[in-house]
Amino acid sequence: MNENPESAVELPATDSKAAVVEFRDVTISFDGPPVLRDLSFSVGPRETRILLGPAGVGKSVLLKATNGLVRPDSGRIDLFGEDIAIMKESSMFALRARTGMVFQEGALFDSLSVRDNVAYQLIQERVPDEEIDTRVKEALLFVGLEHTFSLFPGSLSGGMKRRVAIARALIRNPDLLLYDSPTGGLDPVTSTTIIELIVKQRDFYKTPSIMVTHRLQDAFTMVTHRYDAEKNGMIPLPDGETDPNTTFLMLNEGRLIFDGSIHELVASEDPFVKEFLE
Repeated sequence: MNENPESAVELPATDSKAAVVEFRDVTISFDGPPVLRDLSFSVGPRETRILLGPAGVGKSVLLKATNGLVRPDSGRIDLFGEDIAIMKESSMFALRARTGMVFQEGALFDSLSVRDNVAYQLIQERVPDEEIDTRVKEALLFVGLEHTFSLFPGSLSGGMKRRVAIARALIRNPDLLLYDSPTGGLDPVTSTTIIELIVKQRDFYKTPSIMVTHRLQDAFTMVTHRYDAEKNGMIPLPDGETDPNTTFLMLNEGRLIFDGSIHELVASEDPFVKEFLE
């Protein structure tokens, strides 16, 4: 992980038309009515998709399906060009290693230090300690928590725990990031800090991502701000401008009822969308 913005833009050449993730007519149920129904959408290179909707509409299930933790009853899910709906569990490990996941409320191990929480995957892979220390310090520096290296989660605030969780998701320079309600339960000031960090990651590394949230303020901040390297923080875009690579999805009763830009979202005549935005 490198804090030099010039090096961050030197990404491998990729087919701009190739989807990083693609759902095709995906239906998932758990001994009852479908949680997701005939879902189709994609995430392209360098694209951020903000998944909106109230609790219980299937947002977290969608993230788990993206990573192969939940398999569809029907339909196809392509992750990095591989159909994970039919893939053996043993073959999923390599694909999951390319995906960074930020769970609700951080999901840190209380018995492990910050260093070992962030390095958990690297430790399992038996990466040498010296390399682990270097990479953990770089990840913590990125989220502004380098001083927490030897601390334990119990001594951290809720916002700091989320930032450590983001550092853990970034430790292997993933090809896809999944954020499951990263600001859930946090106060507005701390939530803004987390969103600023996600904007920094989006604009610095340009990693494709899906962010689940029910907070409109977070979603609108994401699309109307950018990361400024000189100020090391996010700044608002000029009036009327939005980030062209940040778009929206909305679920209702397991169905995808919206897929488009912020301008299309606020102009939608769908009754559920209008009620949610109000």
